Amino acid sequence: MKIAVYCGSRSGTDPQYAQKARELGEFLGAQGVDLVFGGGHVGLMGIVADSVIESGGRVYGVIPEHLRDRELAHSGLTELFVVRDMHERKAKMAELADGFVALPGGIGTLEEIFEAWTWGQLGFHRKPCGLYNVGGFYDPLLAMVQSMKTAGFLKQEYIDMLVVADTPDQLLAGFRQYQPPHEKWT
Repeated sequence: MKIAVYCGSRSGTDPQYAQKARELGEFLGAQGVDLVFGGGHVGLMGIVADSVIESGGRVYGVIPEHLRDRELAHSGLTELFVVRDMHERKAKMAELADGFVALPGGIGTLEEIFEAWTWGQLGFHRKPCGLYNVGGFYDPLLAMVQSMKTAGFLKQEYIDMLVVADTPDQLLAGFRQYQPPHEKWT
């Protein structure tokens, strides 16, 4: 299994973000789950990649040329794919991954997990999408998702597509048990 992890290129203000990213990476590496990520050595993404590598796992990075050229590329990966832009990055990560999860991060993290989730809703893939809800980081977002449902913009079956987890065990179990919706978006 290969899991794409979307997360901050910064570590955030709360030390638990880095600690939980490290724990997730160690767990994935120990479980033989490969990491697909944005290819950088900075922030939470660098922490996750390093911990997977240190746990004996394989790590595949996908980085746009302009970020590699700014010396942000991780140098110790199993394989680094250099692509032209962010569109190619997301497409390549989607091709490589069997599932997608967002750790704490900023607008890029949200954009990436929302795109993967939307692609699943539309039937472009049948892979799980998840939120690693470190310290309740995604609770406000989950409240907004419920508001979308209440307002008639989102069906419960598409909310149920999200695996929301507080621990690595919960995340991996949710991905392994994932059943995509039977119908495409209507």
